[in-house]
Amino acid sequence: MKLLLLGVAAVGAAELYLRSTEKGTTTVATAPAFELPDLQGRNVSLSSLKGRVVAMNFWASWCGPCRAEIPDLVQVYAEHRDKCFEMIGVAEESGGTADVAEAAKRFGINYPVLLDPEGTTGDAYKIPGYPRTYLIDTEGRIRRTFDGAVDREEFEQALAPLLAEAPKSCPARRM
Repeated sequence: MKLLLLGVAAVGAAELYLRSTEKGTTTVATAPAFELPDLQGRNVSLSSLKGRVVAMNFWASWCGPCRAEIPDLVQVYAEHRDKCFEMIGVAEESGGTADVAEAAKRFGINYPVLLDPEGTTGDAYKIPGYPRTYLIDTEGRIRRTFDGAVDREEFEQALAPLLAEAPKSCPARRM
């Protein structure tokens, strides 16, 4: 009997471990509101993106996995930006505006980069580390979270149904 109980406990522990190490998790929760400056000093808020699918990527210029995933994010944005889709990079722990702008240029980032110098938005999103990416639907709900570098294929698979749910005519970009 003791062996049976130990076996059941071991299987349960293994299942919990495997679930905790998954890169992407599916959730449905309201995304915390934010308003952050972009590299040109214009404020961007989540409410200004309502009606669009939003990929929100938290990154830092010194983060190796962040730098590794950026080329895939650049490609996804280039392929889908004309649809009802917006990608934003939220730079944290990366210095001032000039430092972040230089890093974004060096990494070839083609999507808007927002600055979160105090980390308040990162705190609201409970960022445990970098990179972390959220897929937010047109109603402002977090539908998928990716911990660590995003795998392009998995990201595209998660994005496709959200774009299919999006309206045919999207609100104009307000950024």
